[in-house]
Amino acid sequence: MAAGKKVEVFDSKDDLAGHLAKYTADLSEKFTKERGSFTVVLSGGSLIDYLRKLVEPPYIDSVNWSKWHVFWVDERVVPKDHEDSNYKLAYDGFLSKVPILPGHVYAINDALSAEGAAEDYETCLRHLVKSNVVALSEASGFPKFDLMLLGMGPDGHVASLFPGHPLVNEKEKWVTSIKDSPKPPPERITYTFPVINSSAYIALVVTGAGKAGAVQKALGTGSENSDTLPVELVSPEGELTWFLDKNAASKL
Repeated sequence: MAAGKKVEVFDSKDDLAGHLAKYTADLSEKFTKERGSFTVVLSGGSLIDYLRKLVEPPYIDSVNWSKWHVFWVDERVVPKDHEDSNYKLAYDGFLSKVPILPGHVYAINDALSAEGAAEDYETCLRHLVKSNVVALSEASGFPKFDLMLLGMGPDGHVASLFPGHPLVNEKEKWVTSIKDSPKPPPERITYTFPVINSSAYIALVVTGAGKAGAVQKALGTGSENSDTLPVELVSPEGELTWFLDKNAASKL
């Protein structure tokens, strides 16, 4: 179960981005000292925009970027230069602006099928666990990433784990493929909940009034016995922090 859950609500998206940058930079320093590397898992959507303060002073100069290893919690099975690619989104908005080593950025093999890309990505993770770049959770036996930066859809989905989809219940694989995503494009790879929940730290970054209902269900009290949303299953071994703007928190 989660060691701790914090909920932070910010007056503006700019304020949120500033606090998220400090939170990420502080964890970068902590894990670089403790482990000699910092493993960060990105997601798609608006999250990358909220990392914009990291590419500005003081963080652009103070963060030890050479120790960062960057992964994706999910990816669309499209070429890396395709507008639907989470890699392209992260590269254009963040990775191209910071001196992270290209060999430390782990994108999917976009030449493979969804199933092949998921297997290939899991093999890559297993090698990185063996070489101690990625930690292993003693509790779960799954990889333990230092920080996962997650977004959430208005339907309460996280990664490419959608409400009512059987992959929500996957317990064995580290990375799996989905061919019938309810949100286009249909073919994706995604981390599974055992991997997500083995994380040391998770930041759930959620903004906008369109997500207030799902936030209320996940964090509010007295929600009727409706079906559990995927976001409600996010419960890391370590610490979970929600970064909300006022609109997303408007029903709490």
